[in-house]
Amino acid sequence: MIGAIAGDMIGSPYEGFPIKHKDFDPRVSSFTDDTVLTVAVADAILNEGDFAETIKHYAQLYPHAGYGGTFRRWMWSWENQPYNSWGNGSGMRVSPVGFAFDTSEDVLSQAKRSAEVTHNHPEGIKGAQATALAIFLARNGKTKENIREEITDRFGYDLDRSLDVIRPAYRFDVSCQGSVPESIIAFLESSDYMDTVKNAISLGGDADTMACIAGGIAQAYYKKIPADIVKCVKEKLTKDLLTVLDQFNAKYNCDY
Repeated sequence: MIGAIAGDMIGSPYEGFPIKHKDFDPRVSSFTDDTVLTVAVADAILNEGDFAETIKHYAQLYPHAGYGGTFRRWMWSWENQPYNSWGNGSGMRVSPVGFAFDTSEDVLSQAKRSAEVTHNHPEGIKGAQATALAIFLARNGKTKENIREEITDRFGYDLDRSLDVIRPAYRFDVSCQGSVPESIIAFLESSDYMDTVKNAISLGGDADTMACIAGGIAQAYYKKIPADIVKCVKEKLTKDLLTVLDQFNAKYNCDY
């Protein structure tokens, strides 16, 4: 889960200032809604809470974290009705599911539950499930080719493209179908955690969210995030967010 959070914080400066190369020095910046809602999902899992109520609670605690307009209306509403979104918000917050559950069936079921409180469009659910399953497979020792084949077979994503082919024409895309596959490819083409995050950012798209999605998978696979990155992330998190992160890591033995 900290891999996803670090990806968000490293990618956030590039969301509005896209780059198309990897020749940059990654720095840990401020967290965004991606981190807040990732922690919310972790809290709901830890305390067996309702996903909708917990996500809404954290969003209201951090109302200026950078939410989209439709989510913002949902977070302040009295109702908890989903709004049929296919946006990548379902994928960016789901990493705790991939770390917490012990069967692929439970991972897919819980990823769906975490998504459909807002993102009940089939593509929104699929993006969350694909991300969570990739994390589950990675943490259980599957090879990159195993992960590529499993995600492709289940979800129909084209994961055989290279970043060099994708990068030139790729543009900012907040849809699951237009960013989750590319985020997974950023992991598949990587050599370590930091290379994964740089790959995702270098596509010039929704940098914080794509680095968040890719970073969660990379943590599960490589099980090693540079110590200076971990230190900076923890220093920049608020006490309540850090407490949930530490409790989650302790309970589910998340390596990093």
